Amino acid sequence: MIRFIWFDLGYTLVRMNREEVYQKVLGDFDVYRSVEEIALAYHRTDKLFMREYQGVLGKDSRAFLPWYVGALNYKLRLSLPIEDVVQVYRQRASEYPLQWTAYEGAKETLQGLKNLGYQLGLISNWDQTARQVLKKNGLDEVLDEIVISSEVGLEKPDPGIFRLAMEKGNVTSNQSLYIGDNYYDDVIGCQKVGMHCLLINPYGNCGVEELTYQPVIRGIQDVADYLGHPQQRREVN
Repeated sequence: MIRFIWFDLGYTLVRMNREEVYQKVLGDFDVYRSVEEIALAYHRTDKLFMREYQGVLGKDSRAFLPWYVGALNYKLRLSLPIEDVVQVYRQRASEYPLQWTAYEGAKETLQGLKNLGYQLGLISNWDQTARQVLKKNGLDEVLDEIVISSEVGLEKPDPGIFRLAMEKGNVTSNQSLYIGDNYYDDVIGCQKVGMHCLLINPYGNCGVEELTYQPVIRGIQDVADYLGHPQQRREVN
């Protein structure tokens, strides 16, 4: 029986305003793409990097930004000079700072799960800014345990970070459910310790067509449904 629900942070509980910023970047090249088109391209590029270049997205973006922008533009069916795009991107990002913001209804969804009697925690590969992101969005108030890679010296999919979290939460793997958007960090890591895992993909199987893993949900608003509490989902919505 599930007692403790653990969450990833980026693109599980919070998102970045990167689509809006990149739309402005493209505008400087007299190119228009809708926010929705850019969001899908970002999603597909993220999944490509998660699959082919595991661990890269958690590093300093300066090390891979040109590489990433090239893939992103390919997904947008664009051929633009990468060095110029990166230069404009950095300028635009300084004018319109990239910020991590909780998904709409995220805190209410977490509180609803707590009201059902579940304990909640975070297991995230993140730098020293993680707690600032949590505090800014009020998510720290509803989490019982917080485990951040930069603080504990372990990163997903290393089973050690999951074992440490379960030790802190005083639960077993069979009593734990993890929610995350990265198959290679989250699902693989959970499988190593026998923890249940829900994979988030808001676009169905788009970007992860190579995977046959189930269960897949579109967002944390579907967790209560999965656990057999559909009424809770309606109340949050």
